[in-house]
Amino acid sequence: MNTTSPEPPAPTVPDTGRIILLTTSHRVAPGLLSWPAWQALRSADRVLCADGAHPQLPYLREAGTAVDESAPTAQELVDACAGGRTVVVVATGEGEPALTDGLARLAGSGRVAMPDLELLPASYDLPGARLLDLVQVMDRIRAECPWSSRKTHEGLAKYAIEEAYELVEAIEDGDRDDLREELGDVLLQVVFHARIAEEDPDAPFSIDDVAGGIVAKLIRRHPHVFGDETASTPEEVKEHWLRTKAAEKRRDSVTDGVPLGQPGLALAAKLSSRVRTAGLEVPLPKVEGIGYDLLALAIRAEAEGVDPEAALRAAGRAYRDAIRETEGH
Repeated sequence: MNTTSPEPPAPTVPDTGRIILLTTSHRVAPGLLSWPAWQALRSADRVLCADGAHPQLPYLREAGTAVDESAPTAQELVDACAGGRTVVVVATGEGEPALTDGLARLAGSGRVAMPDLELLPASYDLPGARLLDLVQVMDRIRAECPWSSRKTHEGLAKYAIEEAYELVEAIEDGDRDDLREELGDVLLQVVFHARIAEEDPDAPFSIDDVAGGIVAKLIRRHPHVFGDETASTPEEVKEHWLRTKAAEKRRDSVTDGVPLGQPGLALAAKLSSRVRTAGLEVPLPKVEGIGYDLLALAIRAEAEGVDPEAALRAAGRAYRDAIRETEGH
């Protein structure tokens, strides 16, 4: 006769359910959610959102998802998951820090059986998405700032030159933090001018027109990347670029399009580059003077692959250091 007592049944572990924190990017159009996000929303027992004006709500409801406009505490949310229920929380723009902090405190106490917690990004920022933030910030500054709202293209022109020089200085100094900051300052000039251009009564254009124009130009001038032509060397790429540019501009002279207001050494080097690329033989003016001596030096530098402006800046820095050493610094 078997006298072994039966083992007691194992205690039942309650199903504490699941909390899904659904995050979205304001830089992606509302309703464009990932497939896992739509699956979570459709299978959830309850969907909550603390922000009744959340841009996703109309699209969720149009898709048949019932959303409760509710801001539960951490304990209330845990209780809502009892019995194995799944609750999706559509996060607000701030990311629900109070709720997540409360859940962390409950979990850390060890006194509460916590649901499974999952962070589910429903939409993602693509590269360049922060540019949308810059456009929005510029819109507001243009509308509300007494200084920025009165600026014109002409009034901003000098800042574009200053910022470009500061960018060059950051590059030559090799300071990565300065480089990032100065690139931002140059980018601001582009966005600022484009925002002003939107208000022109006769020929308005926007930052999208600016971006669209340069995208189209880059594609046209890189047929070896976006078309059927081939290029295996930098020289072949430059040839494609110049040929396409010449067809677009239909210039009468190689000097067309060279800005005469740029620094003198850069101007001389640019003219020399145009002459050399076109295969022209142009004698230097037979005039004496420092300006013509500098012209000859700039042309020589360009022919040797040296940027005369950069070379002179480097020499200027060395001279500055010598001055400071003489001063005892």
